Amino acid sequence: MTLLRSLFARNIALLVVLVVVSQISSLSVLIHFVQRPRIERAAETFAIYVQTLDDLLETATPDAQSRLAVRFEASRQFPAGAASEPKVTWRNFYRTYQRDVFIDTLRQHLPSNMQVQWQTAGEQRLWIRAHLGHEPYWIALPVPEAAHNDGMLSAVALSFALAALAIVTAYLIQRHINRPLQELANAANRLSSGEAPQALRVDGPTEIAQVSVAFNQMVHALQEADATRSLMLAGISHDIRTPLTKLRLAVAMTSPSEEHAELAISTDHYLDQIDAILQQFMDYAGSGAREAAEISDLDALVNNLAADFAGLGHVFELTLGDLRPFAFRPISVMRVLMNLMQNAVLYGRVGLSARTWTDAAGHTAYVEIADRGKGVNGGDLDALRAPFKRGRSTGTHPGGTGLGLAIVERIAKLHGGELQLMQREGGGFAAIVSLSMRPPNQRSLEERGAV
Repeated sequence: MTLLRSLFARNIALLVVLVVVSQISSLSVLIHFVQRPRIERAAETFAIYVQTLDDLLETATPDAQSRLAVRFEASRQFPAGAASEPKVTWRNFYRTYQRDVFIDTLRQHLPSNMQVQWQTAGEQRLWIRAHLGHEPYWIALPVPEAAHNDGMLSAVALSFALAALAIVTAYLIQRHINRPLQELANAANRLSSGEAPQALRVDGPTEIAQVSVAFNQMVHALQEADATRSLMLAGISHDIRTPLTKLRLAVAMTSPSEEHAELAISTDHYLDQIDAILQQFMDYAGSGAREAAEISDLDALVNNLAADFAGLGHVFELTLGDLRPFAFRPISVMRVLMNLMQNAVLYGRVGLSARTWTDAAGHTAYVEIADRGKGVNGGDLDALRAPFKRGRSTGTHPGGTGLGLAIVERIAKLHGGELQLMQREGGGFAAIVSLSMRPPNQRSLEERGAV
């Protein structure tokens, strides 16, 4: 159904219809305005010859009449079965049409008492009721094969062959035109997933080249805006962290009194939180697009992070799927796992688990981080993906900026995957991240394969 709705399929269907209509119209014009007048003129000429022959037969001598009767197979009665009509099929349609036009025209130009019949059974002959002497006889005139077979079937076959050639040519032309459009769609998909697509070729048709030029300009502008945003956030982070460092140093060097000890601890905690928020903004701005993919072991990465959290008192139950190493951005994926594990600790706290597996074809890797906490309302699941949306912490930690899941989703799309959020049966919350195990260049080839 998707193919039928595509511009490619619609244009091909339109071209096929136009070619078929043009061929049918051409054949109709050929038959009605060229062939039919030619047949009618031949019938008119033949009518003159028949009348001349009738006059000669009528005035022939008795001896000549006997010889002519044998020569023309003269018979007072029309031969039985000579006027049988063949069954009309697509193969003999035009021949039957020619014969009918010829006979009708011939009858119009002969006297009313001079009947005409075309014998179609066996040998092709034209029977005419002429006068041998002064008596009416049916005489047979043989019809050569060339007289009623003028190669029209060959012309029709050639016409259909040319139509098929035109359709194939139109298909190839449309495919050539459709390729840059497909490349544009693939580049847009890569751009939306966070990748930096290569510049599109601008050597195609003028209209498509203009679209490619505009798209390349848009990508360049977005890259410049992204670089400017990253530079601005880096500058803000640096400018804010400098006084924060001084403030942290001042708090550490101050010897607070016993009554202000809690204030000092709280101040240090707030400074840590501000620093963490700044780092989240930097992570969201970067999202790993500039990091190169490496052949790495996802199971080992999950296992190492689970061990780190276990050292902090948060034990994750591991179920690893023995994944084969594949290409991914290790730092970015580590950021994904840390964000999900931190969310599980912060919002779930109990029943922590981490699980990995692949699909049946072995083309996609999945990581599930789950807990047995209170979960989230079903209507809030999609909202959690948006930046600055946060759930409610079950602990004393006040939470972050709400960028964690947005970062996870952007990195997942960068790896040809997605983020799924769901409620667990029996209570709790699960986040599942999928990552494509195909090499990036193979994913690009598969996208082009749809062209």
